Amino acid sequence: MSLTKHFSTRSRHVAVATSLSAIAFLPLQAGAAEPYDNESAAATPSADAVDERRFGRIRQKLSDWNVMVAAGAMYQPKYEGSDEYELVPFPMVSATIGRLTISPGGLDVDVLEADGFKVSVKGGFEMGGGRKEEDSKHLKGLGDIDAGAVVGTKVSYETGPVELYASVDKTIGGSEGLLGVVGANVSHHYNAFIFSAGASATFADENYMQTYFGVTAVQSARSGLRQYQAGAGLKRYDIEASVTYMATENWLIRGQVGVGFLAGDAKDSPIVQKDVQPSGMLFVGYRF
Repeated sequence: MSLTKHFSTRSRHVAVATSLSAIAFLPLQAGAAEPYDNESAAATPSADAVDERRFGRIRQKLSDWNVMVAAGAMYQPKYEGSDEYELVPFPMVSATIGRLTISPGGLDVDVLEADGFKVSVKGGFEMGGGRKEEDSKHLKGLGDIDAGAVVGTKVSYETGPVELYASVDKTIGGSEGLLGVVGANVSHHYNAFIFSAGASATFADENYMQTYFGVTAVQSARSGLRQYQAGAGLKRYDIEASVTYMATENWLIRGQVGVGFLAGDAKDSPIVQKDVQPSGMLFVGYRF
């Protein structure tokens, strides 16, 4: 329902794909067939008619699958807790086939829908996950964090323009961590515009927190940062807002801004240079 989905600093590619697949619910209207001017025109199809027969089935299938393509850029911190920012261009493709959504992050499957409730499961790769020591001078000596595979589940409830949700994701490899998110989204349609806003809180287990925000004795010696043990708990909370403009039946432009606030042991980590994490995103998309 909502076009604004929760996304952390390290997983915006997945959020873009989710936003694209969500926009696909808007109906497409097929144009009326033009009548032939005469029998000769009917007997000799035009080049446009030949192309329509040739590619019409493919285009219809893409439309049935809610295929979306987009390109844009994200402005975000270089790593979670950084005071430096970067502009990251991205391409994106997503498709929804029945209860299955395919995106660069993997697969999402709706396993239950009833009276506004929905339960889905997912599996894929930790898009934007991990961290490189070379991302910032402040990370020197901390070593790299590998990205991993992700499995998870999400429960949501929609009532009118409001969506409430909770999700749990387990990373296999990398941090071997567990992330939980609870949040709410609301959206409003006005002519060709869709306005959305959302708020969420993210919790993490000790594996995740220590991997991304802890500093071991060895890392402390190499980096000069004080030794730090990060425990499980609230990691951050986020607020965000977006505007989507449906320029035509197929083309759309979306802008989104958000700010995250690191909390608990994440906020107090010596790795964190700035606990307020703003971000922005702008992209142009096409739906078949």
